[in-house]
Amino acid sequence: MDIKKELPHFYIGESLGGQQAWYSRVTDFGMHIGGCAAVTACDCAIYFAKYFGLRELYPFDLENITREDYLRFGKIMESYLYPRWSGVDKPEIYLDGFGRFLKDRNVTRLKLSAWSGENNFVDTWQVITAQIDSGCPLPCLILHHQAPALKKYSWHWFILNGYEVRGNDSFVKAVSYGVGRWFNFETLWDTGYQQKGGLILFEV
Repeated sequence: MDIKKELPHFYIGESLGGQQAWYSRVTDFGMHIGGCAAVTACDCAIYFAKYFGLRELYPFDLENITREDYLRFGKIMESYLYPRWSGVDKPEIYLDGFGRFLKDRNVTRLKLSAWSGENNFVDTWQVITAQIDSGCPLPCLILHHQAPALKKYSWHWFILNGYEVRGNDSFVKAVSYGVGRWFNFETLWDTGYQQKGGLILFEV
Protein backbone atom coordinates (compact mmCIF):
# COMPACT_ATOMS: atom_id res chain seq x y z
CA MET A 1 0.00 0.00 0.00
CA ASP A 2 1.35 3.40 -0.95
CA ILE A 3 1.70 5.86 1.95
CA LYS A 4 2.60 9.54 1.99
CA LYS A 5 3.07 11.87 4.96
CA GLU A 6 4.30 15.47 4.89
CA LEU A 7 4.67 17.91 7.75
CA PRO A 8 3.69 21.56 7.43
CA HIS A 9 6.53 24.05 7.21
CA PHE A 10 6.52 27.77 6.51
CA TYR A 11 7.33 30.11 3.65
CA ILE A 12 9.33 33.29 3.67
CA GLY A 13 8.15 34.93 0.49
CA GLU A 14 8.46 32.13 -2.06
CA SER A 15 11.19 30.30 -0.12
CA LEU A 16 10.30 27.14 1.78
CA GLY A 17 12.10 27.90 5.04
CA GLY A 18 15.28 29.95 5.22
CA GLN A 19 18.42 29.89 3.08
CA GLN A 20 22.07 30.31 3.95
CA ALA A 21 22.55 31.98 0.56
CA TRP A 22 20.73 35.01 1.98
CA TYR A 23 23.74 35.79 4.15
CA SER A 24 26.22 38.11 2.51
CA ARG A 25 29.42 36.58 1.22
CA VAL A 26 31.14 39.82 2.25
CA THR A 27 29.74 40.57 5.72
CA ASP A 28 28.54 37.10 6.79
CA PHE A 29 30.99 34.84 5.00
CA GLY A 30 30.84 32.05 7.60
CA MET A 31 27.05 31.78 7.42
CA HIS A 32 27.04 32.12 3.63
CA ILE A 33 29.51 29.28 3.14
CA GLY A 34 28.91 27.05 6.17
CA GLY A 35 25.71 28.11 7.89
CA CYS A 36 23.58 25.12 6.91
CA ALA A 37 23.47 23.68 10.45
CA ALA A 38 22.39 27.03 11.92
CA VAL A 39 19.78 27.46 9.18
CA THR A 40 18.20 24.05 9.85
CA ALA A 41 18.21 24.88 13.58
CA CYS A 42 16.45 28.18 12.83
CA ASP A 43 13.84 26.38 10.72
CA CYS A 44 13.26 23.78 13.43
CA ALA A 45 13.00 26.43 16.15
CA ILE A 46 10.40 28.31 14.10
CA TYR A 47 8.58 25.06 13.37
CA PHE A 48 8.28 24.09 17.05
CA ALA A 49 7.32 27.65 17.99
CA LYS A 50 4.66 27.73 15.28
CA TYR A 51 3.19 24.24 15.52
CA PHE A 52 3.96 23.13 19.10
CA GLY A 53 3.50 26.42 20.93
CA LEU A 54 7.14 26.72 22.06
CA ARG A 55 7.00 30.47 21.55
CA GLU A 56 10.25 31.09 23.45
CA LEU A 57 12.19 29.64 20.53
CA TYR A 58 11.56 32.50 18.09
CA PRO A 59 11.93 36.12 19.25
CA PHE A 60 10.19 37.71 16.26
CA ASP A 61 6.71 37.77 14.70
CA LEU A 62 5.54 34.20 14.00
CA GLU A 63 2.56 35.42 11.99
CA ASN A 64 4.76 37.36 9.59
CA ILE A 65 8.13 35.64 9.19
CA THR A 66 10.25 38.00 7.11
CA ARG A 67 13.61 37.56 5.48
CA GLU A 68 15.00 40.42 7.59
CA ASP A 69 13.90 38.81 10.85
CA TYR A 70 15.17 35.43 9.70
CA LEU A 71 18.60 36.92 8.99
CA ARG A 72 18.64 38.40 12.49
CA PHE A 73 17.57 35.07 13.96
CA GLY A 74 20.32 33.28 12.04
CA LYS A 75 22.93 35.54 13.57
CA ILE A 76 21.62 34.56 17.01
CA MET A 77 21.77 30.87 16.11
CA GLU A 78 25.25 31.26 14.62
CA SER A 79 26.68 31.75 18.11
CA TYR A 80 25.47 28.24 19.02
CA LEU A 81 26.21 26.45 15.72
CA TYR A 82 28.95 28.60 14.30
CA PRO A 83 30.54 27.41 11.06
CA ARG A 84 33.87 25.71 11.73
CA TRP A 85 36.71 25.03 9.32
CA SER A 86 35.34 21.51 8.73
CA GLY A 87 31.72 22.55 9.31
CA VAL A 88 29.33 21.09 11.86
CA ASP A 89 30.39 17.66 10.69
CA LYS A 90 29.11 15.53 13.59
CA PRO A 91 25.58 15.22 15.00
CA GLU A 92 27.05 15.56 18.49
CA ILE A 93 28.23 19.10 17.70
CA TYR A 94 24.69 19.95 16.62
CA LEU A 95 23.29 18.44 19.82
CA ASP A 96 25.61 20.56 21.93
CA GLY A 97 24.88 23.81 20.11
CA PHE A 98 21.12 23.49 19.78
CA GLY A 99 20.97 22.09 23.31
CA ARG A 100 22.61 25.25 24.65
CA PHE A 101 20.18 27.37 22.62
CA LEU A 102 17.24 25.55 24.26
CA LYS A 103 18.78 25.86 27.74
CA ASP A 104 19.31 29.60 27.37
CA ARG A 105 15.61 29.93 26.55
CA ASN A 106 14.51 27.69 29.40
CA VAL A 107 12.84 25.27 26.99
CA THR A 108 12.76 21.86 28.66
CA ARG A 109 9.89 20.21 26.73
CA LEU A 110 11.96 19.70 23.60
CA LYS A 111 14.50 16.87 23.83
CA LEU A 112 17.23 16.06 21.30
CA SER A 113 19.22 12.95 20.50
CA ALA A 114 21.52 11.81 17.70
CA TRP A 115 21.11 8.95 15.24
CA SER A 116 24.32 7.83 13.55
CA GLY A 117 24.65 7.52 9.79
CA GLU A 118 26.23 4.12 10.46
CA ASN A 119 22.85 2.67 11.43
CA ASN A 120 21.24 0.44 8.83
CA PHE A 121 18.60 1.46 6.32
CA VAL A 122 15.72 -0.54 7.86
CA ASP A 123 16.15 0.77 11.41
CA THR A 124 16.71 4.31 10.16
CA TRP A 125 13.57 4.24 8.03
CA GLN A 126 11.56 3.18 11.09
CA VAL A 127 13.04 6.05 13.09
CA ILE A 128 12.27 8.60 10.38
CA THR A 129 8.68 7.50 9.88
CA ALA A 130 8.07 7.44 13.64
CA GLN A 131 9.50 10.94 14.01
CA ILE A 132 7.44 12.39 11.19
CA ASP A 133 4.32 10.57 12.37
CA SER A 134 4.84 12.27 15.76
CA GLY A 135 5.00 15.65 14.00
CA CYS A 136 8.75 16.19 14.31
CA PRO A 137 11.04 17.14 11.41
CA LEU A 138 14.59 15.76 11.39
CA PRO A 139 17.81 17.67 10.64
CA CYS A 140 19.94 15.39 8.45
CA LEU A 141 23.67 15.55 7.76
CA ILE A 142 25.28 13.99 4.72
CA LEU A 143 29.04 14.17 4.31
CA HIS A 144 30.50 12.69 1.12
CA HIS A 145 28.05 11.05 -1.29
CA GLN A 146 28.57 9.06 -4.48
CA ALA A 147 25.23 9.97 -6.12
CA PRO A 148 25.40 12.94 -8.54
CA ALA A 149 21.80 13.88 -7.64
CA LEU A 150 22.95 14.55 -4.07
CA LYS A 151 25.97 16.66 -4.93
CA LYS A 152 24.38 19.86 -3.53
CA TYR A 153 23.39 17.96 -0.39
CA SER A 154 26.88 16.66 0.38
CA TRP A 155 28.70 18.04 3.43
CA HIS A 156 25.38 19.69 4.18
CA TRP A 157 22.63 19.85 6.80
CA PHE A 158 19.03 19.85 5.59
CA ILE A 159 15.62 18.94 7.02
CA LEU A 160 13.58 15.80 6.40
CA ASN A 161 9.89 16.59 6.81
CA GLY A 162 8.08 13.99 4.76
CA TYR A 163 8.16 10.37 3.69
CA GLU A 164 6.48 8.32 0.99
CA VAL A 165 6.25 4.64 0.14
CA ARG A 166 5.67 3.85 -3.54
CA GLY A 167 5.47 0.13 -4.03
CA ASN A 168 8.80 -1.26 -2.85
CA ASP A 169 10.55 2.13 -2.85
CA SER A 170 10.86 4.58 0.03
CA PHE A 171 11.33 8.33 -0.37
CA VAL A 172 12.01 11.28 1.92
CA LYS A 173 11.35 14.97 1.40
CA ALA A 174 14.43 17.13 1.93
CA VAL A 175 13.97 20.84 2.67
CA SER A 176 16.92 23.06 1.80
CA TYR A 177 17.82 25.91 -0.56
CA GLY A 178 14.25 27.19 -0.22
CA VAL A 179 12.63 24.13 -1.82
CA GLY A 180 11.48 20.62 -0.93
CA ARG A 181 12.84 17.72 -3.01
CA TRP A 182 12.01 14.03 -2.87
CA PHE A 183 14.88 11.53 -2.81
CA ASN A 184 14.95 7.75 -2.81
CA PHE A 185 15.86 7.10 0.81
CA GLU A 186 17.95 4.01 0.25
CA THR A 187 20.08 6.01 -2.18
CA LEU A 188 20.36 8.95 0.21
CA TRP A 189 21.33 6.82 3.20
CA ASP A 190 23.87 4.66 1.33
CA THR A 191 26.49 7.34 0.74
CA GLY A 192 29.18 4.94 -0.51
CA TYR A 193 31.71 6.41 1.93
CA GLN A 194 32.99 5.25 5.29
CA GLN A 195 32.65 8.66 6.94
CA LYS A 196 28.99 9.13 7.85
CA GLY A 197 26.73 11.93 9.01
CA GLY A 198 23.45 11.24 10.77
CA LEU A 199 20.16 12.61 12.04
CA ILE A 200 18.92 14.74 14.92
CA LEU A 201 15.82 13.35 16.61
CA PHE A 202 13.32 15.47 18.53
CA GLU A 203 10.90 14.53 21.27
CA VAL A 204 8.27 16.91 22.65
